[in-house]
Amino acid sequence: MNSKILVSGVSGPIGAALLASLASNGCTVVRLVRGSATGDSQIAWDPAQPLDPQDVSGFDAVIHLAGETIFGRWSEAKKQKIRDSRVAGTSNLASALSLAEEKPQVFMCGSAIGYYGNRGDELLSEENAPGTGFLAQVCQEWEEATMPAVQADIRTAHLRTGIVLSPKGGALGAMLVPFKLGLGGRTGDGQQWMSWIDVRDMVGAIHHILKNDLLQGPVNMVAPKPVRNTEFASTLASVLSRPAIFPMPAFAVKTVFGEMGEELLLSSQKVEPGKLISSGYPFRYRELRASLKALLGR
Repeated sequence: MNSKILVSGVSGPIGAALLASLASNGCTVVRLVRGSATGDSQIAWDPAQPLDPQDVSGFDAVIHLAGETIFGRWSEAKKQKIRDSRVAGTSNLASALSLAEEKPQVFMCGSAIGYYGNRGDELLSEENAPGTGFLAQVCQEWEEATMPAVQADIRTAHLRTGIVLSPKGGALGAMLVPFKLGLGGRTGDGQQWMSWIDVRDMVGAIHHILKNDLLQGPVNMVAPKPVRNTEFASTLASVLSRPAIFPMPAFAVKTVFGEMGEELLLSSQKVEPGKLISSGYPFRYRELRASLKALLGR
């Protein structure tokens, strides 16, 4: 492949898996880092400040995943950080790319299925309208912030990511301790849909988008078989050989987590990966049980 790729926000579990995969495919990877850069493989940036177009010139692809974590209680200050880190950072990067002498062929930018809001049992594709709520609003602004790149004819894809399953952090990492202790169970009434993707398919789908010139705009980064929260809890418990008998009532979720709990843990999004399927991406993990068993070495 031998592509030169610029990446941001790769300190989390997705980033770690992605960097290893790009390196093993012979790509030259340069990271956008906050603070000071060390060596040629890093470029320093402050997401809140404009970037020098020269700094981001000459890359074949740019994969932008940076953003303040959405976990934690959402105070007004926290919500501002969540929004600014995504919208301002994306806007500044897209503007610099649009003015770069050598523009990338593709710009992949993070987004999330939070775009759709709480939609109950409705089956959601990339064509569906946005929903309501804080995350839906942030995702809309986040995607709109790529417009300078789109207008400069850079192929731009919005990675509308579901719950990424990795044992090294994120949602699954947070669930493992209580479930291993036999203290896991459904959240709320357990009827809300969870659209998930194995971290190896997340990375595989990014490679697929890199190579597929027809993929642009929103791309739902989820496995083909979403599950209800009750099924997720019982499957995880079963893979760990533990019971799942300690439900977390909705009132407790709202009390402990506030608005974050309502939008992340109790809302329902039944999302299908329409564009990945129609473009021929071969999912390795379509079934939740197979993914969890492989991830947890069971």
